[in-house]
Amino acid sequence: MTRLQGTDGVRDVQPRIPRQQAADHGLNRSMDIEAGLSEGLAAVVAGARRRALRDGDRQIDTAHLLHTLLESDPEARAVVDDGPRIARLLGYLVQRSIGYGLRWQTGVEDSGAVPTVREDGWSPVAAGAMEHACTLAARRGGDPADGIDLLAAIVADPESRAVEVLERAGVDVATLRARLDAAMEPGVETSP
Repeated sequence: MTRLQGTDGVRDVQPRIPRQQAADHGLNRSMDIEAGLSEGLAAVVAGARRRALRDGDRQIDTAHLLHTLLESDPEARAVVDDGPRIARLLGYLVQRSIGYGLRWQTGVEDSGAVPTVREDGWSPVAAGAMEHACTLAARRGGDPADGIDLLAAIVADPESRAVEVLERAGVDVATLRARLDAAMEPGVETSP
């Protein structure tokens, strides 16, 4: 314990080391998740992190990832749909901080299959999606995970917030999964 002299007198202050160690531990776990990402996907993760912070959310969730991915990755956007459905989908994602997404701020995105509390700034579902994206990339030949890998991983969990948003925007998630499977095959063109 440290004693500090302030304008209101002397007071005892607990050291900050334990909190800093916990934060460092979370950072290391987060870096593990982000280790196998392409440069473009690393930028998506950074954007999702900024979005979560700006929205006042406790963790990065799959809706944050989907929003940033659709804004920055033309290939992922094309697999979803290049038409008016994208505009509607992005509209729902923008509204999350001022509309129906506010209820998400009080809870953690969790499909029930994994622990609900993570110290690294990721919802359990989003962390699982990131790990799944890296697995998909490894199956493809060891390249870093890209936007298509992440999109496929995000829509794999029917209970994710991203799937909820996609469905609200009128996206047929089963058809999207089929398009993603085709997009991940070598030499196959993607079309909505």
